[in-house]
Amino acid sequence: MRFEGIYTPIITPFMDSGEIDWDMYAEVIDWQIENGVAGIIVGGSTGEFYALSKEERIQQFEFAAERINSRVEFMAGVNDIRVDECLQISSAAVDAGAKSLLVAAPPYSLPSEEELANHVLEIANKTGLPIMLYNYPGRTGVEMGENFLDIVANNPLIAAIKESSGDYSRLPLLSNNYSSIELAVGGEEQVLEFAAWGAKSWVCATANFFPSECVQLMDILGKQSDFEKGRRLMAAFMPLMKALEQGGKFLQCVKLGCEQQGRPSGKVRLPLLPIEDSLRKEMIGVIDKTRSSLHSILN
Repeated sequence: MRFEGIYTPIITPFMDSGEIDWDMYAEVIDWQIENGVAGIIVGGSTGEFYALSKEERIQQFEFAAERINSRVEFMAGVNDIRVDECLQISSAAVDAGAKSLLVAAPPYSLPSEEELANHVLEIANKTGLPIMLYNYPGRTGVEMGENFLDIVANNPLIAAIKESSGDYSRLPLLSNNYSSIELAVGGEEQVLEFAAWGAKSWVCATANFFPSECVQLMDILGKQSDFEKGRRLMAAFMPLMKALEQGGKFLQCVKLGCEQQGRPSGKVRLPLLPIEDSLRKEMIGVIDKTRSSLHSILN
C-alpha cells in the first residue's frame, strides 16, 4: 500500500455539555474531503482520543466510516495505555471499515523495542490491515529504534511510519535502511526535509483548518519536486507552525484555526482548558497573516 498526499487527523468537536457533536463532526469530515485530502484519521491525538471512552471511540469509527463512505481512505488511530483495550479497539476499527491503522507505543509502560515490536506485529496479524507506525517518543516515552525496525520491517503490513521524534538524523536512516517502510511527514515544520528524503504523505494537523493549502504544498513537494515554490510556501507557513508548538496549547490553537476559517470546531475536553485571551488574540493574528501569505503564493 502506498500513502500519498494529506492524511488529516481530524478534531473531535464537543458540545458545551461535553458530548460529541455528531452534526459538527459530519461537517468536519465533509469539508476535508471537499478540499482534496487523501485520507482521514479518526482517533488520533488531535482528535483527543485519550479523552474518549472506548465506547465513544468505537462509535466514532462507525460514524466516520459511514460518513466517509469510501470517498477517501479511512485510517483509525488505535492507541491505548492497555494492550487488551488497544486490540479491542483495533478489531472495532476493522469491523467499522477502516482501511489502515495508526499505531504508536502504549504510553507509560515503556516497553523495550522487542516488546513494542511484538505488540505492533500482534495488531498487524490480528487485523490484517496496513499499519502506519507513529514514532512519538515525546509522548510515549519510547523510541521506535533500529532494533524495533529490524524486527518489524519484513512484515508487509508495516507500511509506513509517521516520524514525530523531531530528530533529523532519523530521516536518512529510515529512507536508506528501511525503504520498505514509507516515510510520512510527522513534524509540521519539517515538511521540506521529509520531502527531500522521499516522503510522499503528511499526517497534518494543520490541514484541519488549511486543508487545500496543505494538499497543494504536499503535491508541489511530493509529486512535482518543486522545492523552490515549496520553500516559499513553507516560509509562509513557518510563523504558524512555530506558534502552534509554543505554550502547550497545540490542540486549542488548531480548533481556533478552524473557527477562524469559519469551520465548526467545538470545545476541548478536560483535562485541556480553553485558550487564554492573550494567546487567542496572538494566534488570530498569525492565522490571518498565514492565510494572506499562502493565498498570495497559490492564487
